[in-house]
Amino acid sequence: MANPRIISGTVKGMRLQGVPGDSTRPVTDRVKEAVFNIIGRDIEGASMFDLFGGTGSIGIEALSRGASYVRFSDANKNAYNTIQNNLRLTHFEKQSKVFFGDVFNLLKSIPDREFEYIYVAPPQYKGMWQKTMMILDKNDGWLTDDGWIIVQIHPIEREDLTLESYTCFDERKYGSTTLLFYERKVTDPE
Repeated sequence: MANPRIISGTVKGMRLQGVPGDSTRPVTDRVKEAVFNIIGRDIEGASMFDLFGGTGSIGIEALSRGASYVRFSDANKNAYNTIQNNLRLTHFEKQSKVFFGDVFNLLKSIPDREFEYIYVAPPQYKGMWQKTMMILDKNDGWLTDDGWIIVQIHPIEREDLTLESYTCFDERKYGSTTLLFYERKVTDPE
């Protein structure tokens, strides 16, 4: 598979480094384009948390399109190094931070900031997206009140989750990728 490229924005057309080995699955241009068409201009000035960052392609696309800040995390050392290299390549080091380590432990900690978008694209077939959503549901301070969590999974991983804080408001399928969009549940005033 070719190295991922940035589709639009200030570094449009730039090819990113791939993660050595086969431990990550880069997002396709089709899926990435769909995500950012759905988000639209709301990405401008927004912050994003790119969990399981891989090459950093989603978060760097957000920065290229005008996001103010992106935090990346990955527990794979090769992916962590690749994200760092790709941020240097695109000159987005100052608008970003990369964390190396267990995403679940990070998400269980006291949130140090809120994000308008949280992108969840973990290794497939390991139940990691469900675990991530359950942790975010219990520790919901990572997401702004009007923010979205976007989950990228293989369609066979799709399942309904019972969550207290979030509801799935949209679902899109693109070949072997399903995108799930979550927002905060509206609470009825008493």
